[in-house]
Amino acid sequence: MSAAADVNRKDFVSDQDVRWCPGCGDYSILANVQRVMPDLGVPRENVVFVSGIGCSSRFPYYMNTYGFHTIHGRAPSFASGIKASNPDLSVWVVTGDGDGLSIGGNHLLHTIRRNFDVQILLFNNRIYGLTKGQYSPTSEVGLKTKSTPGGSIDHPVDPISFAIGAGATFVARTIDVDAAHMQETLRRAHAHEGTAFV
Repeated sequence: MSAAADVNRKDFVSDQDVRWCPGCGDYSILANVQRVMPDLGVPRENVVFVSGIGCSSRFPYYMNTYGFHTIHGRAPSFASGIKASNPDLSVWVVTGDGDGLSIGGNHLLHTIRRNFDVQILLFNNRIYGLTKGQYSPTSEVGLKTKSTPGGSIDHPVDPISFAIGAGATFVARTIDVDAAHMQETLRRAHAHEGTAFV
């Protein structure tokens, strides 16, 4: 009997209260990751979720697996170290557009270019949600926020172009409202040998 037949989504749900704003797409991402995990056939004790700072970075608390809530922008570096020291683990990085593409941009770039066998999930809401309205590296030009009352003057970073430019060997994009597509994307990311950027 396969490991997938022995577990279900509930086995990956932690006992922690999920604390995101009502209607946030992070709920959908969490639910879809939890739905896919049993299909991967990896025992929970061999799964690690690593995050930095921001709304998305609460993710490890909500997964009934191993997890690290690390410092701002450094999740890819922690994940690289975890994978290098124990290659048999399934290592997932959960980061946001602010955490991963601002203070963590250099760490993300080098993890991708080194092609560690980790899955990177970048939640892109084009704003710093946790601080309630600071513009992020992916915010569009002219966006008025608390930190840019005159409108953002920076051109947005395109996460897909960033990953391709860093030499990513698997790049995919999905959306929180298309569960079937997201689940298939997560399965393919896990099956890829090398860094998978979603």
